Amino acid sequence: MNEEEVVPVLRVEDADRAVAWYARLGFEEEWRHQFEPNFPWFVSVARGRVRLYLSEHTGDARPDTLIHLYVNDVDAVAQEFGEPVDEDGLAGREVDIADPDGNRLRIATRR
Repeated sequence: MNEEEVVPVLRVEDADRAVAWYARLGFEEEWRHQFEPNFPWFVSVARGRVRLYLSEHTGDARPDTLIHLYVNDVDAVAQEFGEPVDEDGLAGREVDIADPDGNRLRIATRR
């Protein structure tokens, strides 16, 4: 039986820039799709079993989306982005960061 999953779609202006930024979080590009040359890109990135779709299509998602991402080592993420860890965050030990397109990520290690 296949596992069910949900894949958030995040709006990005520049797919290449977004893929490079998400690589800093350990995501790797899986695939990309473009209907025709010069059309917007739709890209899948994954970190283990966690997957995100990054879309240049204006109707796919709105900017300023908030997603929660649980990782094993929030301290490594905080160090990579130069942000402090909130020891008493609602989601556990967490750090809040924003990607270059204004999408917000609340990244936490569960208590």
